[in-house]
Amino acid sequence: MFESCAQLASELDEVESGLADPAVHADQAQARRLGRRYAALRPIVGAYRDWLSVTSDLETATELADQDESFAAEVLELLPIQAALAEKLTELLLPRDPMDDKDVIVEIKAGEGGDESALFAYDLMRMYLRYAERRGWSTEVIDAVESDLGGYKDVSIAVKSKTPPGPGEGPYARLRFEGGVHRVQRVPVTESQGRIHTSAAGVMVAPEAEDVDVTVDPNDLRIDVYRSSGPGGQSVNTTDSAVRITHLPTGVVVSWQNEKSQLQKREQAMRILRARLLAVAEENAAKEASDIRRSQVRTVDRSERIRTYNFPENRLNDHRVGFKSHNLDQILDGDMDAVIEACVSADQQSRLAEPSA
Repeated sequence: MFESCAQLASELDEVESGLADPAVHADQAQARRLGRRYAALRPIVGAYRDWLSVTSDLETATELADQDESFAAEVLELLPIQAALAEKLTELLLPRDPMDDKDVIVEIKAGEGGDESALFAYDLMRMYLRYAERRGWSTEVIDAVESDLGGYKDVSIAVKSKTPPGPGEGPYARLRFEGGVHRVQRVPVTESQGRIHTSAAGVMVAPEAEDVDVTVDPNDLRIDVYRSSGPGGQSVNTTDSAVRITHLPTGVVVSWQNEKSQLQKREQAMRILRARLLAVAEENAAKEASDIRRSQVRTVDRSERIRTYNFPENRLNDHRVGFKSHNLDQILDGDMDAVIEACVSADQQSRLAEPSA
């Protein structure tokens, strides 16, 4: 049982040796890879060693139970401990998305509902920023198109872990289930009759790609400059102040207008393009492997909702896993662990069921 863990323990020893080598840290990419692998292996090997210790004690107590009643009592104490460690280790050994330890780019797009949808997009952005703050992650708003009432028609944020995350604790591992259509039910600020309206915003979550993850051939790109729209400085709407990059083989399009220089616009657009291309590659690979992935939103249609935020009842429903909570105000303030854990737990259960399917 858990024979593969012995190999993982040996690998952990090798990784620790590598991290202790000063020459490794001269190559930041290699040091980062080793750091992530160490963070992934340490909990597994730690749980494995705890399980081995308890199993050894249980075997010894079982052998001596007939001779001494105190050992019989110890057997009864150790059995549930061993079972709990075995369950924990089984969960840690579940196949995980290879992108789980990645940082993420979260894109939020207003959909049906006009200004109300844009205001809701702002609420979602704030929710993710507050959740990241609670987790000790760093965040950066890397692009935003504001609406007239202070919301966002389109906003992109980068979420980064400050240290190598443990299994299932990285930004992508925690936020990847956020992709989809989020529906809101509330009285808009523009509603004079007090009627409840329904609108929606779409969320797309992509692991942020490093240069080693995605290779982009410059010959596959079409780069256009155009006049941006919306509020801005003197140059907005009068000069070519925005950049649009099209990846011709896949048709992925990224637009950018926030930075002052064309070079900065191009660099930030390429950052999002690499993340989207990595997500496309992952989705294609998952299809080839017949692995069911939750689809990310393509159009912001209320009928495709994954979650409903009902303000009058202070209620949140996640329709994929049947989660319901009446502390919507706290969730929007970043207290998202319960709903995220519900999604993670459902995913784990489906993975556990796969071998017997």
